[in-house]
Amino acid sequence: MTDTPTSPDTTAEKDAPTAAELPWADVHVEHHKMLRLAPLQIDRNTGGRPLRFVEFGYAERNDKKHSLLRMTISLPGQRVRKEQNHLDVWVDHTSKRVRFGPDSGLQIEPMNRGLGRYLAAQAITWLKKRWPGYTVDGTDLNNKDALNEDTRLRRDHFLRVHGFDVVYADAQHLKGSVKAVLVGDLLADWNTEKLQQVEILEAAQMLQQAEQNLAEQEVKLKKHEEKVSKYKREDAGLRFTITCLVAFAMFQAGLLIWIATHR
Repeated sequence: MTDTPTSPDTTAEKDAPTAAELPWADVHVEHHKMLRLAPLQIDRNTGGRPLRFVEFGYAERNDKKHSLLRMTISLPGQRVRKEQNHLDVWVDHTSKRVRFGPDSGLQIEPMNRGLGRYLAAQAITWLKKRWPGYTVDGTDLNNKDALNEDTRLRRDHFLRVHGFDVVYADAQHLKGSVKAVLVGDLLADWNTEKLQQVEILEAAQMLQQAEQNLAEQEVKLKKHEEKVSKYKREDAGLRFTITCLVAFAMFQAGLLIWIATHR
């Protein structure tokens, strides 16, 4: 589970249930929240990071054998691949074990906006409230991420900041894995400077304030337009006056010339 350009493929332990054996495969998110992605400086790897609003959706299912928390991030006006912006948390109550899905890993768009850590924090908070004594499966990390040092460091930081222990079997940091860990030892934290949750009343207040600001700007613009129109009228009057004065001066000059030549 990482927020990287190429998220790691993870493989659960051999006796973990397969997707076909698990219930609720077709569950869709039912609850929604608005998230505000704060405007940030341009990143050299991911480009511009303007102010943006996205939708966080989730659904929960429980029975005697399993529990599921399914989460998604929706981007207004933008479509993403099926495997992106999606995180499942599967709980096996028989073995008291937890695993994350999809198997292709956590792939987030847009990157470097705090969304990956936010999803992980929601998952960990949900687990710690209910089953702090359960164990999260250990996983092997995809060595493709280790080919790029920045990508590997970003992935490892993402995992460690949430309480996962990343270890390597070689000095080249290619064969990495995450050790099994108790749910109670995980850390539910995300970067609140990058991402903030927006409640319905807050969203309504933001819209109201934006509408008020727009109305104020329209009043100011109208006043400026009236001033410009006034200046244009005054300018036209001045131009007419100047034209008349020039014509009168030319008439006087011509008259003087005529008088002087006809004495």
